[in-house]
Amino acid sequence: MNDLTKTENTAPIVRRVNSVNRVLTAEEFHQLAAVPAAAVWFANIDNPNTRRAYQNDVSEFMGFCDIEHPEEFRHVTRAHIIAWRTDLESRIGPTCAPLAPSTLRRKLSAVSSLFEHLCNENAVSHNPVAGVKRPAADANEGKTPALSDDQARKLLQAPEGDTIKAARDRAIIAVYLFHALRRTELADLKVSALRERRGVMHFTVKGKGSKTRYVPIHPAALSAIEEYLALAGHREERHKALFRPVRNNTTGTLEKPITGDGVYKIVKTYGKKVGIAVDGLCLHSLRATAATNALEHKADLAYVQAWLGHANVSTTRLYDRRRSRPEDSPTFKVNY
Repeated sequence: MNDLTKTENTAPIVRRVNSVNRVLTAEEFHQLAAVPAAAVWFANIDNPNTRRAYQNDVSEFMGFCDIEHPEEFRHVTRAHIIAWRTDLESRIGPTCAPLAPSTLRRKLSAVSSLFEHLCNENAVSHNPVAGVKRPAADANEGKTPALSDDQARKLLQAPEGDTIKAARDRAIIAVYLFHALRRTELADLKVSALRERRGVMHFTVKGKGSKTRYVPIHPAALSAIEEYLALAGHREERHKALFRPVRNNTTGTLEKPITGDGVYKIVKTYGKKVGIAVDGLCLHSLRATAATNALEHKADLAYVQAWLGHANVSTTRLYDRRRSRPEDSPTFKVNY
């Protein structure tokens, strides 16, 4: 790490973290026995994608600050965080453009999350990320492309035939487009996830942070699932995977769950088949499509937040595109 100068009225940052002039009192020293291993923090992050991203971000921060031993986290100050943020802002990403504000926010959030954990464990006295300004969101609307209603209908009808594979694929696409589940949430569904609550069939969904939510099943999706289970024959295997790989595309199933990558290939294949030319089409596009459609049909924002499993309503608002519907644009009101 190069020598750094003063930033935002902070003291000069020296090269080595453990040389920062911060002295622990005797009481603090005895309270802070040993900084818990990062593995303890990582173990509490359930989502593998989040865990991988956060691990990379924290490792990057440690490299920037030349942290070699866990106890050195005690000496990190706000000045180090600001210096790292400044360095990130000057970087060029893989697309030959500066890192996106969302990437910067995620990296700062990763380090902040770690320090929150260390604070809770009495391993450090404070979170140095607290109070450090983070980049503002670069848009009020999410960048994930959503399908039009016509494109969604075509995708729902794309798997044709009476094979197990066709029935499974119809059910998978229906679950996505009517319930806005995350990729891992869909892949992890077990047969027992289908339960009746107050006379209505629901999915029991295990979301981020080990949070459970109950999502009513749309009649069209339930019909597709029932057709699939009747053909696949594993309805009574309650504690095994709902959606499974299919052998030879016609008969026979495997007991292991289908993977997120497997689901992605299904959607891409049928999207190409029906001519959906959406730049950046991915599984999250179907989640965005369902959320956008629900909001456009006057679903309450708070209910959509719970439906999606969002901890913060600001995340849900990224799917609210009612003010950017092309058909409502003043462009089409111009008349010469």
